[in-house]
Amino acid sequence: MCTLKLGRYFALMFICFAIIHSIVLGCSYSIHPTLGCVLSNYVWVQYSTYFFYPVLFGFLPIIIASLFSILAYHNVRHIVRRQLPIVRRKLDKQITAMVLMRVIAYVCLVVPYNAYRIYAINYPTSRSVPMAYAVGRLLQAILLSINNINFIINFYVFTIFSSRFRRQVKFVLVKKCWQQWKYWCCSMNNQIEPDNDIEARNSQIESEENI
Repeated sequence: MCTLKLGRYFALMFICFAIIHSIVLGCSYSIHPTLGCVLSNYVWVQYSTYFFYPVLFGFLPIIIASLFSILAYHNVRHIVRRQLPIVRRKLDKQITAMVLMRVIAYVCLVVPYNAYRIYAINYPTSRSVPMAYAVGRLLQAILLSINNINFIINFYVFTIFSSRFRRQVKFVLVKKCWQQWKYWCCSMNNQIEPDNDIEARNSQIESEENI
C-alpha cells in the first residue's frame, strides 16, 4: 500500500544510495599526467559505459517519467469516457501535458551530455594535443551547462504549458507576496518614530537647571 510514510522511506533509501554511489564512483578516479582526472579501473570504465550513464543516469529516468506520462494519458482517456466535471478533465489533461513536456525536456537536455561522457571515458583526449584537449573541455563545459538546465527548468516548462499553473503563480505572486510586501512597506512608512533630539534637549535643560 502506497502511503506517505512509505514514500519517505523510499526517498531516504534513494538518497543514501546516491551518496554512497557517488563516493565510491568518485574514489575510482585518478589523476593521470597527460589525461587529467580519469577513470583508471577497467571495471568502473565498463560500469560507467554500459550502466551508469546510459541506464542509471539516462534511460531509467526517461522510462520512469514516460511510464507515468502514459499512465496519466490513459487516465485522461478513461476520465473522458466517464461522467466527470469538466474542470477535473481539464486539470488531468494539463497534468498529462506537463509530464510529457517534462520528459521531452529531460531527453533534450540530458542525453547529449550522457553521450559525450560515454565517449570521453572510453576515448580520453591527451593534454599533449592542446587543441583537441581544449575543444573537448569546451564541449564538456557547454554540455554540462545544458545538462544543469534540467534542474531549473521545471517552473518555466509548467508555466508555459499549463494555464492553471500560470493562474496559480499569478495568484501567489500578486495576491499573496505583492499584497504582503505592500502592506509591510506601508506599515513601515506610517510608523511614528520618537524625536530623539527633543528628548535629548529636554534632558540637557533639566541638567542645567539642577546645576
